[in-house]
Amino acid sequence: MGLLTRDDRHIFALAAPAFAALISEPLMLLADTAIIGHLGTVQLAGLAVAATVLGTIVGLCIFLAYGSTAAVARHHGAGDERGALALGLSGIWLAVGLGVVLAASTALLAGPVTRGLASSPDVAEQAHTYLLISTLGLPAMLVVLAATGALRGVLDMRTPLIAMIAANSLNVVLNLGLVYGVDWGIGGAATGTVIAQWVAAVWLAGSVLRKARAAGSAVRPDAREILDSARNGVPLVIRTLTLRASLLIATAVAATQGDASLAAHQIAVTLVTLLSFSLDAIAIAGQALTGRSLGAADPVRTRQLTRRMIGWGVVSGVVAGLLLLAVHGVIPSLFSPDAQVQSALLPVLVVVAVIQPLSGVVFVLDGVLIGAGDGAFLAWAGLAVLVVYTPLALAVQRNDAGLTWLWVAYGGFIAARLVTLYARQRGDRWMVLGA
Repeated sequence: MGLLTRDDRHIFALAAPAFAALISEPLMLLADTAIIGHLGTVQLAGLAVAATVLGTIVGLCIFLAYGSTAAVARHHGAGDERGALALGLSGIWLAVGLGVVLAASTALLAGPVTRGLASSPDVAEQAHTYLLISTLGLPAMLVVLAATGALRGVLDMRTPLIAMIAANSLNVVLNLGLVYGVDWGIGGAATGTVIAQWVAAVWLAGSVLRKARAAGSAVRPDAREILDSARNGVPLVIRTLTLRASLLIATAVAATQGDASLAAHQIAVTLVTLLSFSLDAIAIAGQALTGRSLGAADPVRTRQLTRRMIGWGVVSGVVAGLLLLAVHGVIPSLFSPDAQVQSALLPVLVVVAVIQPLSGVVFVLDGVLIGAGDGAFLAWAGLAVLVVYTPLALAVQRNDAGLTWLWVAYGGFIAARLVTLYARQRGDRWMVLGA
């Protein structure tokens, strides 16, 4: 890559704090996975089911973060600070309302959903306990998304960093105390995480509110802006739905292979989530910088930044893959004492490591196009990629090929995403200028 350029320094000024903040959420799940994994294989498999459901719900609402970042960054780049923060507040109000509705719906459906995804009745019982308690934190999770997106849009990466590190630390302390100190089992892990999520939500929403008041933005709910935020988020919901559908398919296939495979799959998913959020740091910088440069009507700088971020996406992916290969032999025993789980997980981690360089570029390109507001393309591209991935995953189930081949199919999913996103960025239809 040569010496760091001014663009590189600008990218890393945003990516470094974004990286630390991004990995805090998967670290919460990683802590839960490690703590629950030592309770037993059934509990770990139950977490796999509950985490898949929660991840799907929250993942479908990622537009609250991504949409806010892109919209707020455009107005910020155009010099409209008041309008930028008003949009950020509208996103938070939308998150509150949507979170309450989704929490109630999930609580009502928790039983049948967990029974449908679990590999055994015992696993279903553990999953139901974790999911039911976790619904109390759903509104907080969505507020964190919206507030974080608004802060990123005005290039404030420091506040989400501090808030999420504090929440993650609190989560670990509470979970250890509630799971082992008062013997609440998997329910204790869920309770600790819910408390930590609400601490982060109040912290981040309060920060956006203070900035909005300082800029003279209205803080009351604006129905029109809230509806606009919801409407503009539809393409990103579809895009995210295709990503989550692939994970649901993979979890369903892993469940047919038994409790040990499902438990190993949960550990792999958790590690992949951590790696994805780590690689996504440059993508988050891409969202903010792309929105800002397009808002300032500067296509030349947009293209320059995109090229540099693609290069750094390759580098970060290679580094992530090499690090995982270096430690993959010791990871299984950290998460489960079950020899079957460890044996199933070891080759999967090698496959995951090999995929990381492709993932690094995919996440960067995804972030750039989200920052450009190219949601409609991302929705259609996601549907096309899902069409490619589904028969690969089902072929693994049909041929009883095992967990490792299920993750090889995931490699095909990432490769298909790379083809569609790279082809799009080579053109200029996504570079719409102005606020």
